[in-house]
Parts: sequence; C-alpha cells; structure tokens
Amino acid sequence: MVKKITFYTRNQCPLCVEGRAMLDMVAEDLPIRIEEIDIEQDDEAHEKYMIMIPVVEYNGQVIQYGNLDYATLYEALDDSV
Repeated sequence: MVKKITFYTRNQCPLCVEGRAMLDMVAEDLPIRIEEIDIEQDDEAHEKYMIMIPVVEYNGQVIQYGNLDYATLYEALDDSV
C-alpha cells in the first residue's frame, strides 16, 4: 500500500532541500507518495508550521520536522517495524 506523505516546505530553504532529498531516499525503499506544500502559498500551513519547516506529516500526524533523518522517517513509515 502506498502511503501519502505531506511535506511542508518553502522556497529558499536549504533545510527543506535536504529534507526532500532525505524523503526521496526513503521513497526508494518504501512505497510512499510525497505531496509537497509550499507554506507561503497556504495561509493555514504557514501559520501552523512557519518556524518548524520542513515538516513531514503522515495521517495528520507530524512524524518529523527540522533536520530530517532517514532512520526516523523510515521507522515511522515502515509497517514491518
């Protein structure tokens, strides 16, 4: 089953670029689909995540934000763990 991940980001955010690369690495090993949302284009997301980005959400829950790492993301998204 493919899991839909929401990735909150913004332009000109080096940490977001690194976070997306980390998510892409996880996507190579697990069936996930990444929906990217620019918080600058979404007032509600901007207010909610302005100082936390990048933010990864799954099933409405934040699974990681800020410095994203492979192990934490993989563990949160892998059904076999």
